[in-house]
Amino acid sequence: MTISVLKKNTWDSVKRVGIDEIAMRKGHQDFVTVVGDIEQGTLLDVIDSHRSADIIEALSQQPIELREQVEEVSIDMWGGFPKVIAQVFPNAILVYDRFHVMKLVTQELNKLRKAVGMTLRGSRYLLLKNQSDLNEEQRLQLELILNHSCCLRIAYELKEEFRQIYETARTPASGKRRFQIWLNHAQQLYQESCQTIHGHLDGISNYFISHSSSGAIEGINNRIKLIKRQGYGFTNFENSRSRLLACFSH
Repeated sequence: MTISVLKKNTWDSVKRVGIDEIAMRKGHQDFVTVVGDIEQGTLLDVIDSHRSADIIEALSQQPIELREQVEEVSIDMWGGFPKVIAQVFPNAILVYDRFHVMKLVTQELNKLRKAVGMTLRGSRYLLLKNQSDLNEEQRLQLELILNHSCCLRIAYELKEEFRQIYETARTPASGKRRFQIWLNHAQQLYQESCQTIHGHLDGISNYFISHSSSGAIEGINNRIKLIKRQGYGFTNFENSRSRLLACFSH
């Protein structure tokens, strides 16, 4: 892995950081790690590795006074990221990204949809989409789908209850308390999700401190993919990294 240091002013005043991974070639497992400024939606670094030790080594090249000013780091639930945060950003609070947590629940709901034999066209979309975003016709179609199975209806309502916690809780303490109640109600239908959420509950509840999310990082990832397509793919990592950082510096 090649390590290079970004210009110091790239990290000036950065308070909230997002870290995610992205595959550099479709269908391959050669992931790189993307680091971005959540508030500005800017790319801070691209690291040619998904190993925690390599990520720590690369990010530790930044001066400690800049790393100490980072207050929050938003991540998915990959096991290596908490170790990275603890060693690289000593004053930062770990926040598990809302999108990735919701994805756990919606994926398990989709498994249940298949298990109960709900194969109507569009059923997956209607079940996983936020209820508040459905139009009247879609709500009627959803009701027909939910009538297919009592278990599916309960699971759907639990999914919406979980989403509402994200929408309405105001503090980490209240969010955590409501998540714990949800876990007690949902554990029979959402066994895998409940186990994972329970093990990451503090970091999930930290979302309610300032609603940090990796949504900006998803936007950065999408822009990286566009730049890759425009450049007909990347063959040399350092050249690719330089080009990406230049594109985001404008």
